[in-house]
Amino acid sequence: MTRYSIDPERRELIATWGTGEGDLAARIAAVPAGTDTAALMRLARALTHLSEAAWRTYTHPASAASSQDPNSEGWRRAEERKAFDEVPGAITRPNLPQDGMLDVEYSPLVESAHRAGRALHAIGNAELTDAVLAETATELAAVENAELGDLTGRARQAVLLSREGASPVQVAAADHLLGQDPFGPAALFTEIDPTAAAVAAAHWLAAAAEVTAEATGHSPTTLLFEADNIEALPHETPTHVLELLEAGTSPYDAVTGLVRHALRIADGLLPDPAGLREQLDDIDDDLAQHTGPDTDPEDTGLRLTPLDPQRPAPDLLEDLLAGIRGCWLLHEEYDEDGFGDNEDQDDDEHTGQPGIDRSRFARLVREAAATNRDRLI
Repeated sequence: MTRYSIDPERRELIATWGTGEGDLAARIAAVPAGTDTAALMRLARALTHLSEAAWRTYTHPASAASSQDPNSEGWRRAEERKAFDEVPGAITRPNLPQDGMLDVEYSPLVESAHRAGRALHAIGNAELTDAVLAETATELAAVENAELGDLTGRARQAVLLSREGASPVQVAAADHLLGQDPFGPAALFTEIDPTAAAVAAAHWLAAAAEVTAEATGHSPTTLLFEADNIEALPHETPTHVLELLEAGTSPYDAVTGLVRHALRIADGLLPDPAGLREQLDDIDDDLAQHTGPDTDPEDTGLRLTPLDPQRPAPDLLEDLLAGIRGCWLLHEEYDEDGFGDNEDQDDDEHTGQPGIDRSRFARLVREAAATNRDRLI
């Protein structure tokens, strides 16, 4: 989201936002000398909350909810998205206190706009109001562009967010980048929505696992445990994704399901009580065997999600790419030990140095990904 602040020395309202490569800033407006600083800070805070509410409609789209029935979660999300049209009117004609009473809107987005409008009303500067109206239009347009898969300009901040859904445009762009470099180019983190990038990465991880399973004889869902013996890897999450794919789940559903689960936990919700009960049942024996009066409580903690709930989509993307690297490590070890089939490797591809050459593995993975492209589409 975009954060707004006041520069008290320059007397300016400033907007800043992240891009994946660093933060950018823009001067929104100069404020008249002598303007109440408290009112300016209330304005900046309200605009920050407005941006947060607007981007939440992107990270939590109505289409990702299980129901669109009236008063359901999906219905509420759709209503919040429709409220974009109410923002200009709320800023220019905010609810003001009357007889000691103040109407408060149910919509976080609209209420933030009213709060910004009340701060502007207290300041009483028409030029500042016009600048804020233009700024909110820019911010809302950035959300709309991100929804369409266009992450240029202000919409680029979407690369830092975790979304419950994924734009087909962004998934295709991520797939193209992975086709150029199956190990994951830096552009995946700076140009692509991380949920969409993770959807494509799950497809490419499956391709890497197929190639490695064929070369090693291990099953795709045990490869990364073996690779962890070569180099420490975050193997649990990519293995879970491979298990989901093997069971017939699509990359899209596997990734968005994990991200959605983590986002609900971040919101303070318990998304799967039955699943938690099963987890608790499974660890009863382990707790009895491995705990005692001197056990550190942190050693017996139960993770509610395998992902970082503060950044689940980027975390998942990092783990999936680590899984692709793990497949390569294991594939290379078997090739070096003489168990793999090296007959089709060109002389100019082989460096003779263990762990250096990745081109042959990348070529095999590209072939496997192309063969099973319907899995991604």
